[in-house]
Amino acid sequence: MAHHFANTIPAHLLMWHRVREYAVPPSMIETATARRAVGDWAGACAAARVDIDLDLRAVRDRHGIELVTRLRADLRRLAPDLLRWHLPRTAPDGRLRAGLTISLARYRSSGDTPLQLVVRTPPAWADAGQRVSLALWEESRVESGSGPGHLLHPHPHPHPNRRFRLDLHRHLWDSERSGELAWRCGAGEALSLVPAARPPASDRLHAPARPDVPDVSYVPAVPDVPDRPAVHDSPWEPARWAAEAEFLLRAEGCPRGAFTVRLGTRSRAVLELVAPDNSHAPTFRPLRETLPPQEVAALPVLPEAAARVLPDLELLRAGLVATDRLHPLVATALAAFGSAASSSSGPATGLALPPGDPHRVECRGEVHRIALRDGTLTAIDHDPAQLRREELLVALGGPALPCLRAIDEVHRDPEALPAVRERLGHGDVAGALAVVEGLLGPGAVLRDGPLREELESAAARRIDHGLFRSGLVAVHPGAGSAAGGTASDLRHAEARHRPRLDRRTPRAMRLKRSSRARPRTGQT
Repeated sequence: MAHHFANTIPAHLLMWHRVREYAVPPSMIETATARRAVGDWAGACAAARVDIDLDLRAVRDRHGIELVTRLRADLRRLAPDLLRWHLPRTAPDGRLRAGLTISLARYRSSGDTPLQLVVRTPPAWADAGQRVSLALWEESRVESGSGPGHLLHPHPHPHPNRRFRLDLHRHLWDSERSGELAWRCGAGEALSLVPAARPPASDRLHAPARPDVPDVSYVPAVPDVPDRPAVHDSPWEPARWAAEAEFLLRAEGCPRGAFTVRLGTRSRAVLELVAPDNSHAPTFRPLRETLPPQEVAALPVLPEAAARVLPDLELLRAGLVATDRLHPLVATALAAFGSAASSSSGPATGLALPPGDPHRVECRGEVHRIALRDGTLTAIDHDPAQLRREELLVALGGPALPCLRAIDEVHRDPEALPAVRERLGHGDVAGALAVVEGLLGPGAVLRDGPLREELESAAARRIDHGLFRSGLVAVHPGAGSAAGGTASDLRHAEARHRPRLDRRTPRAMRLKRSSRARPRTGQT
């Protein structure tokens, strides 16, 4: 009996391989780079599907010309395509993590409250197109609902997330500092993904035995945590934790101290930075004393960009991608570590009928050709009059020619449907339509089937995103049972999600759900 070997490629690497293939297409990178090269940072953001929610004139009037000068300099250095390349994503589809506010840079203004340049991802019900927004966040103005940080559309999490922050990792979005990626991610070090052997027990006699704190000070890998998903999460990078913790604590205003690393939904490691000075290499160890949960929650959190291995570095180590298939700025930083150029000239599209190469079908004992002619897919070995007669016969319920059946199958459920679906899921509508036109021709009329359903569903989801951006969402996303709800609302209702009452709930629904607004019966 033959032995069947399971696929040894981790699931998260397969996800990141698809993300690198479809999420940031080369056309987006080329257009954004060209606009950024001439100083058009707004045009670069538009090419990378980044909406701008800040007004430089309003910022200048409120905070002065000095802050606007620094902000404009950062915007000119911003590579929005590189930012999209490194934004956090979720498994298994690899889409952007929904409902996040990520800090890119911090500024000190004339007032007491610091400002932050942030990028926001829309909520899951409005993430069609995978568009993100760029804004200036100020806590006091957001709380009051005015100022440059105020948005017309409500965001589920307007405060910057401490776990996902890029102000300490400017090389992930700053085009002038992208060269720091190699040493910040440890690409120049000979690090192995296999956990090293633990030292003997005699060497750990004086180590603190804490069951609630993972023992990560002696091995270059975090032990398994039950609450941490082990399928799609990238591996940890504890060899860089000490150096990254030094950057983190200095940004928080303290040269040394304790910090946390989020290992799972309900698990985190509380660590302490040791010897962060000029004469000693920084190291970390588990915190000796036990802190109450409130103090642990207030400790600085090591960002995910510093706690985990860079996905591009994993793909290069596994041989799943070559440097010429990466983002140009990433490929330049990892050129010494990467492999040779890939043999393929472009991404695979999965087309069943490549343009200019006729597809052959056995029809009535002969081999016929199907190819693009005059902008449509047609059987070139049949007379046009014969094809019209056969189509009329099919409309009346008769059997179809094998050539016509093959064309109908391509229109309804082509082999390129997974490639189209991936592009639509990542917001690359132009790329998806290019695949469809290359397959069926620009003059084709789509027929009922999975391909048309995917395109119609993508168009409907983009309407939800437009309503979210414009602030015209009349029904709370959780109120799917209400009349006039959108498709996403109905999905929430079918899943039996209970609507939550918060500041984004419409007033009519709050009055209906509130007991104080109900009429009192039995009183005269």
